[in-house]
Amino acid sequence: MRHILLALALTMAPALAGAQEPVRLYAAGSLRAALTDVTNAFTQDQGVMVVVTFGASGLLRERIEKGEPAEVFASADMQHPTTLMKAGKAGPATLFVRNQLCALAQPGMAVTTATLLDRMLDPAVKLGTSTPKNDPSGDYTWVMFEKADKLKAGSFRTLDAKALKLVGAADSPQPPAGRNTYGWLMADKKADLFITYCTNAILATREVPGLQMVSMPEALAVGAEYGLTVLKGARTDAGFLALYILSPAGQQILARHGFTAVALPMPGS
Repeated sequence: MRHILLALALTMAPALAGAQEPVRLYAAGSLRAALTDVTNAFTQDQGVMVVVTFGASGLLRERIEKGEPAEVFASADMQHPTTLMKAGKAGPATLFVRNQLCALAQPGMAVTTATLLDRMLDPAVKLGTSTPKNDPSGDYTWVMFEKADKLKAGSFRTLDAKALKLVGAADSPQPPAGRNTYGWLMADKKADLFITYCTNAILATREVPGLQMVSMPEALAVGAEYGLTVLKGARTDAGFLALYILSPAGQQILARHGFTAVALPMPGS
């Protein structure tokens, strides 16, 4: 299937030249930096502009269901694009990249991978998360809480009760223009620990000196699978954008931003 997609992209790409209206891409907020570079490269290579709306995947799905004119949807999970497919609003959902959960910790906080669960459970530690159902990052975090409960009985109840859902809701505070959401929240001391994607954590540590990125212990590790779909009624150029994201060129850009690429093999490989 991937060989077919790549061959199709290579065959049809020349037809993109001269396109007028931008392709409308709705994408998970965690993809902001990576897909900005991908769409810029797509525009440079193919001459097609792209307008991107970033946000929590669940909220974007709801907006699409209400009729907003998205053409391509890049979600931080497979569930939301699959929901649109089952409702007859989109084509098949395709896995296009992977991510992992990590923790952000305040500068100077005594925490390691080995002690992370104990620090999350500490009543004195403010634990920041995203909002489940609205944002897949929150859903993945609650899966991690369930894993924690198997290590220490009662952990799920404690973590579920104390988690501060600081992002991913319709009324979540928005960072100033140009600021990383997680770096901004941590700099403002909204949380002592924040569970987010490793790619988000990388960006936050670059923005806020001293922030620590802490890997999950193997027993708590949760992988994130991102899904891509083209909406029904989308123009041909939208399909070409989806193929570009799946192509080696798009996958290489995603990998440079810390994602685990699901690269298409080259023809004949």
